[in-house]
Amino acid sequence: MAILDSIDSPSDLKRLSPRELLALASEIRDRIVATVVRNGGHLASNLGVVELTLALHRVFDSPGDSIVWDVGHQCYTHKLLTGRRESFSSLRRSDGISGFPKRSESPHDSFDTGHASTSISAALGILQARVSRGEGGKVIAVIGDGALTGGMAFEALSHAGHLGLPLVVVLNDNKMSISANVGALSRYLSRLSATAPYQAFRSRTDRLVRGIPLVGPWLYALMYRGKRAVKALLYKENLFSDLGFEYVGPIDGHNLPVLLDVFKDVRVLRRPVVVHVLTRKGKGFELAEEDPALYHGLSPMRCSDGEVEPRQASSFTEAFSEAIMKEACADERVVAVTAAMTKGTGLEPFRASFPKRLYDVGIAEQHAVTFAAGLAAGGLKPVVAIYSTFLQRAVDQVFHDVALQGLPVVFALDRAGAVGEDGETHQGIYDIALLRSFPGLAILAPASAAELGLCLGWALSSGLPAVIRYPKSDCPAEEGAFFEQLSPGRGNFVRRSGAETLLVTMGGLVQLATEASDILAAEPGSRTLADVYSLRFIAPLDEDAFLDAIAPYRRVIVLEEGVVRGGIGEHLAALASRRLPRISFRTAGFPAEPYAQASRMRLLELARLTSLAIAERVREAEFEDEAGNGRIFLFRAEGAR
Repeated sequence: MAILDSIDSPSDLKRLSPRELLALASEIRDRIVATVVRNGGHLASNLGVVELTLALHRVFDSPGDSIVWDVGHQCYTHKLLTGRRESFSSLRRSDGISGFPKRSESPHDSFDTGHASTSISAALGILQARVSRGEGGKVIAVIGDGALTGGMAFEALSHAGHLGLPLVVVLNDNKMSISANVGALSRYLSRLSATAPYQAFRSRTDRLVRGIPLVGPWLYALMYRGKRAVKALLYKENLFSDLGFEYVGPIDGHNLPVLLDVFKDVRVLRRPVVVHVLTRKGKGFELAEEDPALYHGLSPMRCSDGEVEPRQASSFTEAFSEAIMKEACADERVVAVTAAMTKGTGLEPFRASFPKRLYDVGIAEQHAVTFAAGLAAGGLKPVVAIYSTFLQRAVDQVFHDVALQGLPVVFALDRAGAVGEDGETHQGIYDIALLRSFPGLAILAPASAAELGLCLGWALSSGLPAVIRYPKSDCPAEEGAFFEQLSPGRGNFVRRSGAETLLVTMGGLVQLATEASDILAAEPGSRTLADVYSLRFIAPLDEDAFLDAIAPYRRVIVLEEGVVRGGIGEHLAALASRRLPRISFRTAGFPAEPYAQASRMRLLELARLTSLAIAERVREAEFEDEAGNGRIFLFRAEGAR
């Protein structure tokens, strides 16, 4: 029987011998690799924290002690150890367990995470709440993978040092954030400062010195400054000490005995402490160790025997990559900005060709936006490549630093719409509702690779702030309509046959709407037909042109890959009700509360936005109108909450 099969809770780890713990680490890696190869997911980051997670759960007592995982994409070992071993095969699948921590899933998940740099703030809040309520238990924040580059992490460190509560911050340094601080003396002094005897001696000495009549406070200040000076000589990095933390490390994050000893010492501390561990992403899986970026996140069915299979179709991300390369070759003022997502946003070719024109600011989306605004104010043409959900972290900067000033920053908004297996924290369904009302901000939704290139070219030449949103999906086959030149605020017809129903849509849904139109047209003897109109521009909107386009139709259905509440469909429905009240108008999209993990197509099925579901919507609308129920409808997605 495998050791892992006997682990139902973290308490089961306490009975294992050191040799059994090492064997368990190997079994966990095998289980993670097998599952990610089948389901997709985050591989390299999870393989890098196996020993670290075992040590945390061996020493601390979850859920009495709370562990907050920054980003949360490294929580697979944690899930295997906290009662989800048997359900682990459902990882990231519909109705399965999430690839990130979720409070609703387990009491061992103390905080929902999916975006970076939040762990220290959340952990500090949990700890302060426990202190305020007179409750015990330790609170640990595990942060790494560059998340410490986020400004929010430093804000939290500053506040934690001020409060002085016994927060444990584990810095998982896998060569992507802070450089290693090595040396035998450094390791020895760091370990010494974390031991209980040292802390007791330090407290007694501090009290005695401060209690000396007349000169006590002066002598204590002198001693404190002297200690800081010695630390400055011995340590390359003393930021944490400056902020009021004890600093332990760096230590080998794959050495279980050392990790266990350190955490045992740290557990009894009564002041904030940073434990700096050095780990290797992809540990134990050679391919992931050699290329941790490639094996950071894998899509389902994209790998076999550990080898990533080449994709057959071009994605919107790849189309953007080609488009920005073309624009950069034509205009040296075009520069790119990304927040630690060079590969994910398709900017690796740009980096290779124009290394001095690519700015990776780390996981700092707010800074990325305002930095880009400064670039624009200085005469450059910045393109900020960013995921839809990550732009949510910088909405104020888009408004205050870009839109209000009318600065020509272009946002390439990847992963807009249904995103899939990463779950609620990554669904890009809010950007339209968040950004549509910003002054002077153009929002474009290309339907194909060719149209994306047209949109980027228009945005860079317009002199306006602009957002180009596109989905995490393959590009459709090109159609003639996709090559038509852009006219600001206006869309175009992709299908036009004189039907009585018009499907108004945008971006990644245009292909599905045209497929629905073709399905209806192919039905023998069918009188139910639908034309397709692509908005292209969500903002600005040429209202008169839009009304002219829909005027010949009896019914209009707006389909958007975003939330219905506050979306473009609601605005178009209100416009039509005032100007063309005879038209039966319906809108469809996603509910305000995002769906859990599932494939993109499954999410579209839930929202009734697949080609088959859209065709059925057209039939339903025709039936309702013939029954005399024509009016403005707001379709709610299936399962809306």
